[in-house]
Amino acid sequence: MTAPAYQVFVAALPDVCPTDRRRMVFTADAAGRCEVFTWDAVTRRAQQVTDSREGTAHRAIDADGYVWWFDEDGNGGGPGEGEGRWWFRHFDGGPRLPGLPGAPAGLPRGLAVTADGTVAAAVARERRTVVLMGRRGQVPREVLRTDRPYRLGGVSPDGALIALAASADDAVAVTVLTPDGRTVAALSGPGLWCQGFSTLPGHRELLLVRDLGDRYALATWTQEEGLRTGHWCAFDTEISARWYPDGRHVLVRQDRHGRSLLHRVDLRSRRRHRLPTPAGSVLDAAPRASGAVDYLWTGTAHPPLLCATDGTALPPAGPTVLVPGRHTDRWTPTESGRVHSLLSLPDPAGSTPPPAVFLVHGGPADHDRDAYDATVHSLVASGYAVVRVNYHGSTGYGPRWRNAFPAGVGHTQVADLDAVRADLVREGLIAGDATALWGVSWGAYLVLLALGLSPGQWHAGIAVKPVADWAAAHRATTPALRALDVRMFGGTPDEVPERYARASPLTYASSVTAPLLVVGAMRDTKCPPGQIRGYLGALTGAGVAHEAMWLDTGHDGYDGAAHVAVLRRALSFLRARLPRPAPRAHERPPTAAGGPRSR
Repeated sequence: MTAPAYQVFVAALPDVCPTDRRRMVFTADAAGRCEVFTWDAVTRRAQQVTDSREGTAHRAIDADGYVWWFDEDGNGGGPGEGEGRWWFRHFDGGPRLPGLPGAPAGLPRGLAVTADGTVAAAVARERRTVVLMGRRGQVPREVLRTDRPYRLGGVSPDGALIALAASADDAVAVTVLTPDGRTVAALSGPGLWCQGFSTLPGHRELLLVRDLGDRYALATWTQEEGLRTGHWCAFDTEISARWYPDGRHVLVRQDRHGRSLLHRVDLRSRRRHRLPTPAGSVLDAAPRASGAVDYLWTGTAHPPLLCATDGTALPPAGPTVLVPGRHTDRWTPTESGRVHSLLSLPDPAGSTPPPAVFLVHGGPADHDRDAYDATVHSLVASGYAVVRVNYHGSTGYGPRWRNAFPAGVGHTQVADLDAVRADLVREGLIAGDATALWGVSWGAYLVLLALGLSPGQWHAGIAVKPVADWAAAHRATTPALRALDVRMFGGTPDEVPERYARASPLTYASSVTAPLLVVGAMRDTKCPPGQIRGYLGALTGAGVAHEAMWLDTGHDGYDGAAHVAVLRRALSFLRARLPRPAPRAHERPPTAAGGPRSR
């Protein structure tokens, strides 16, 4: 395998063959693209399986040792945005074969293979969801074709039940079907997340997470007992869950205040206990038949590391690097609650506060974690302080925080960013005359909105694939995102135009004074290019200085070259627009070669 050009993909936990733990499949960097590899835990050898033009992200391995992957045709904007089909080959090699021959091409919305080889899959095609069922390498039958934006939530071990998940906030969040398309159950939301069927043979029990309004609880569903909520097992912040293979225990991963906790829950005895993990973030975790747990751990100062509690050799997650800087937390009081931030400062400390870049996370239902981020690394190494703010709407702080927008969509988050900035400047931690904003997707939207609403506070902005005009974006985006807009704003742009206008950066474009770099993607279906062009036109009309960069990609891509091109352009933009970081003070002069050095 040749040396990769870039190391920019997001590390992920490998999928393990249910009947042979030594056989795994994972994604890794391949010359700047994300591709699928196999891993033999005994020989510790990796073998590349896929080699596509724009990368491959979706993969699985079944009980017979066959590796599955979703291959796109290249007409989309990267994995998840083109149209393609499932393929497979054996772990040990052999020809590439169509997984579900004759199935319609589309976007991947989930794949599940039972122990006996039954395959269930969902694809999005022409704004419809098609659910399929069959056997590996055989023409599948169509179970359902619907306008609802479902994803596959799982299939029971005997193939008798299929779970389809809509948005957790939908009136019907989870639908359970039989293979002939008959609805067995419609489980009501809002706040219901499907976590999959137990894999224990003979069981048809579905695991869910339920929002109780002030906390989150595990829930289960069976045909005999219906939906049962485990109020005894509730958590104050967001969780995800997975069955242990024994069908009795559940592994819960909890996101809490920018970090992670793991819990093992016994559904029969109603007991739970914490599993020891280092302080930081567990990005994913999976229980195994032996009771061991594989997990992907990271911290701001530590790149992702794949760990197994039983010592099984897992694939290398990526290069081990030394992350510079001092990393700490900050809680800023505001009228609507304390705002949590992760602060990274360059090292050593200079005589004056450093310029600061606020990296604004997307979502909004997401959060910044105590986790390695290559952009943080690059900025701190360049002498900038980095601030990551978990504003209202972020996950990891409980349902009330996630749903609270007291000042309205966007305005609440901008107020949080302004408050954290003022707090850090007041404490002398960052320079008050050199603060920039940098965000992607929803984070990029907040960058544009903040520059328009608070033009005197920010001195540069970088917005990568933003929403710039809510009404125009709504009309051109996907059905799932349009439904999200309606829930967020309380109607469509035709029904509540003033709400869309108030939240849109376009409304405030003429007020922008800070230098601005806007990056758009030509094939973006989530933050469409047309509404970005409209915003750029408004900036030009108002005489606002700005720069634009266009990528020939979609919203979500796995091409390292595009990622690095944006990173380089953004760093160059910051160096030109923000006062340069003060030269670092030298530590003690180095001693003669080989001599001791005091601390």
